[in-house]
Amino acid sequence: MTIELWYVRSGLLVPTRRTRPATVTTSRLALTELAAGPTPAEAATGMVTLLPAGVEVTRIADGVAALGPVPSGDDPAERRRLREAQVVWTLTQFPTVRKVRFPGGAPVGRADYPNLLAPIVVTAPSVGDRVSAPLTVTGTADVFEATVSIRVLDASGREVAAGFGAASCGSGCRGAYRLVVGWRTAREQHGTIEVYEVSAHDGSRSNTVTLPVILAPSG
Repeated sequence: MTIELWYVRSGLLVPTRRTRPATVTTSRLALTELAAGPTPAEAATGMVTLLPAGVEVTRIADGVAALGPVPSGDDPAERRRLREAQVVWTLTQFPTVRKVRFPGGAPVGRADYPNLLAPIVVTAPSVGDRVSAPLTVTGTADVFEATVSIRVLDASGREVAAGFGAASCGSGCRGAYRLVVGWRTAREQHGTIEVYEVSAHDGSRSNTVTLPVILAPSG
């Protein structure tokens, strides 16, 4: 099974994925993987986890996952909020969980943590994935005129593919997008996917999400 994990980068939530053997205790698996932290490749992009090991779901009922104790020490409020958001966004990917109850609090959902997503979020592919052409990139965005752009760079930094598409909602609201691009490379190599917004002011790239990947050869 493939699960989505939400880590933190530059004070905002960013997703990645793990493929693990199927289990009925999906929430336990997700929190264990979340606490284990990013891979070396993910960490190199700035991803971190704020969740300590040992946090568990004690009960799921009526769409609410109740958590056991979450050590926080003397962490500032913003760090605690980010840690909670990591847990909420990770657990609510499962159909049995709509909200999460932390000890001593009321149930909270994704809507209780506004402004913790970057203007552009890439949900697939993930850092370090081996990708082939045609490549489909998905995610959500809140960008000018709903336009999301993409380019793919080979190991030498040469642009081998580029394109753009529209999110389902424009400026001032977040919508889903799906971009498809292709390229031609003769050998497998390290590459980079950049998903970005074109500035309405000067045409420069802004709000760029950079994903190191492995490019499969294509004819």
